[in-house]
Amino acid sequence: MAAQLIDGKAISAAVKADVAKEVGEFAKKYGFTPGLAVVLVGENPASQVYVRNKKKACSECGIRSIEHTLPETATQGELMKLVRELNARDDVHGILVQLPLPKGLDENEVLLAIDPSKDVDGFHPVNVGKFLTIKFYEDIMNMDLFLPCTPYGCMELLDRTGVDVNGRNAVVIGRSNIVGKPVAMLLMSKNATVTVCHSRTRDLPGVVRGADVVVAAIGRAEYVKGDWIREGAVVIDVGVNRTEQGLKGDVEFEAASERASHITPVPGGVGPMTIAMLMKNTLKAARDRVK
Repeated sequence: MAAQLIDGKAISAAVKADVAKEVGEFAKKYGFTPGLAVVLVGENPASQVYVRNKKKACSECGIRSIEHTLPETATQGELMKLVRELNARDDVHGILVQLPLPKGLDENEVLLAIDPSKDVDGFHPVNVGKFLTIKFYEDIMNMDLFLPCTPYGCMELLDRTGVDVNGRNAVVIGRSNIVGKPVAMLLMSKNATVTVCHSRTRDLPGVVRGADVVVAAIGRAEYVKGDWIREGAVVIDVGVNRTEQGLKGDVEFEAASERASHITPVPGGVGPMTIAMLMKNTLKAARDRVK
């Protein structure tokens, strides 16, 4: 059977349309629009593309984009000063410092300095700690916290595709703080039975073959082979790997598509959802401010 594509572009457009409608209603009620500050340090080409995409999404959603660009030579002190200034601004509801930072700058110190109530990337330990202590997904959604955008986007893809993970076996391949660990916790909050794997997992193919849902976030092109995928499984491919043949996911797409029931393409799957969920988090940050 050929898998049904999970169209991240279409779903992200639907999420942004919802956000745009809600931003319009918010602005009418409170007299201001949510503001997202994006800080770019240096001239990393990939980071510049991401920042442009975020600016475009802000425009589509009616969110005010506040951009700050620092030179490659910026010091830790200069960057920390800017973060403190953004923390203090009432018109800034979300702060995003684009990673990676140039060599010599401490990413951890910067992320810790962001006000947790403006941490729309969901990386601050306060936000991470909050959601890890809450058992059920519905309760997480009602809390004053921000989920990291990529795992949040993965869950939205499953929801909007009608995939119910309740009681199902989910395998997450990758244990990063940005994707692997949080998406595993979110799947558990929806009552999935979750196994977290990585490059040193014994008999990884065998573990994956037992999964109803596979989330691949290991960062290696086509590392997950198509014959590892169980017939009828759902595959969420988070990987974006540049190869001589173009962008590839972490999953061997063509072969996996012959076995899976649903699968995300690369590009056009999880990637667009990350920015869409950032817009959703920014609106939430503004709403929390007026509670």
